Amino acid sequence: MLGITGYSGSGKTTLLEKLLPCLQMQGLRVAVIKHSHHNAEVDKEGKDSWRMKEAKASQVIMACDQRWALMTDTSEPVTLDYLAKQFDPNLTDLILVEGFKHEPIPKILLHRQAMTKTFPDLDNNVIAVATDLPMNLSIPHLNINHTEKIAQFIYQWYKQPLNF
Repeated sequence: MLGITGYSGSGKTTLLEKLLPCLQMQGLRVAVIKHSHHNAEVDKEGKDSWRMKEAKASQVIMACDQRWALMTDTSEPVTLDYLAKQFDPNLTDLILVEGFKHEPIPKILLHRQAMTKTFPDLDNNVIAVATDLPMNLSIPHLNINHTEKIAQFIYQWYKQPLNF
């Protein structure tokens, strides 16, 4: 697992959207866990699967020929580790995590010069910083606007024996 973290507006989702095809071209099967501060709804009111959930099914799987989705109601937040275990290991080489900035996993921290918030403190899990401003750091500094270079960094990090 590798976290992509940063304040709101730093471009986490946009970067992930651009990284996924780059990493796929390098042969990686990448899954994503995205944290949301909002009540996540993947179902539509009135649809059959929504009706099953409303009828108090603890879990509902909706399936068609092209994909399936498992919806699970929880009484308390689930852990990142639990969420990661839900992925099929036969279909996933690497899990990119958007958000979950306080989790003790390796992370790339994003920051943009135009942001009003100050540059965040680096914790021991930050393995690189991606920004659009010059910085003098003791860890790798990546240009947030060079997606291919960030993808190469992630691929090299993934290939290190300690990351399996």
